[in-house]
Amino acid sequence: MSVGIKDVARVAAVSPATVSRVLAGRAVDPAMRDRVVAAVRETGYRPNLAARRLRSRHSNTIGLIVADIRNPFFTAVARMVEGIAYEHGLRVIFSNTDEDAAKEAMYLQLMQEERVTGVILAPTRHGVDNIAQYQSDFPIVLIDRAASDGACDSVVLDNGAMAARLVAHLHACGHRRITGLFGTATVTGNERCAGYERAMADFGLSAHAVRVPHERAEAERIVTDLLADESRRPGALIVSNGVMLLSVLRAINALGLTIPKDIAITSFDNEPWMEFVGGGLSVIEQPVEEIGRVAVTMLLDRLDHADQVTRRVVLAGRFIARGSAG
Repeated sequence: MSVGIKDVARVAAVSPATVSRVLAGRAVDPAMRDRVVAAVRETGYRPNLAARRLRSRHSNTIGLIVADIRNPFFTAVARMVEGIAYEHGLRVIFSNTDEDAAKEAMYLQLMQEERVTGVILAPTRHGVDNIAQYQSDFPIVLIDRAASDGACDSVVLDNGAMAARLVAHLHACGHRRITGLFGTATVTGNERCAGYERAMADFGLSAHAVRVPHERAEAERIVTDLLADESRRPGALIVSNGVMLLSVLRAINALGLTIPKDIAITSFDNEPWMEFVGGGLSVIEQPVEEIGRVAVTMLLDRLDHADQVTRRVVLAGRFIARGSAG
């Protein structure tokens, strides 16, 4: 015997219309939504997605497109997005661009073909300002990077201020020769680099920003060359993300250097293993769970209020001081 929306409504003690709204990801009283989700599980109800596609422009599915799945930041955000989407009866199509604008465009076209309800996207540097063209098909919320024209809702970290916080920490620990390592491919890297340079100028110090490519082997070579010559080796490094940090640690290990005796390290991103390296790495911990939660909430809200002005939510990270700065 097949189970329908009316059966779910009867078990949840709500109207069929309420069940439909929950399954479509629309705004519903949280208590009612919880009853509907529980009733769906109890009855084993499965929506006929093929038929729904014929009746609707959308598929009860959202897209999540990240820039680099190797980066634990995006892994953590993806987990939060998927969990909240599930609670709202939404499926998730996951894609990874590797910071490639051509792959990004291909996946956005896929989202059009799948008639997704909306997309959460960490855009590439070269694609970020071309995203608005897709919003006639579905709403888009940007994470980690915002479009310069403000055409899309976005959730970002205050990258400049957080980079400045790392400079201030190293300065307080007595470091003056502070080099910043920043990616070449991302908006985020540019913002962190700008914050680093402003903070160095505020302290009357000469900035030395090194741009590091996305490729891991090339990144390790650049860092090795930077650290190999003791006469020009900086006293401290600021590393722009956790993926780049691994290249830095490999280079330090290959050269037989120690943290913080030979080189002080601070970084963005926080992983459990970081507290065991160099007396513990001092880092900016990004609010990954909050980023994922706010992004999904903004997307669902946009579905119900399509004409409201776009919003840009800027979140602060948490500085964790450990022993890697000396």
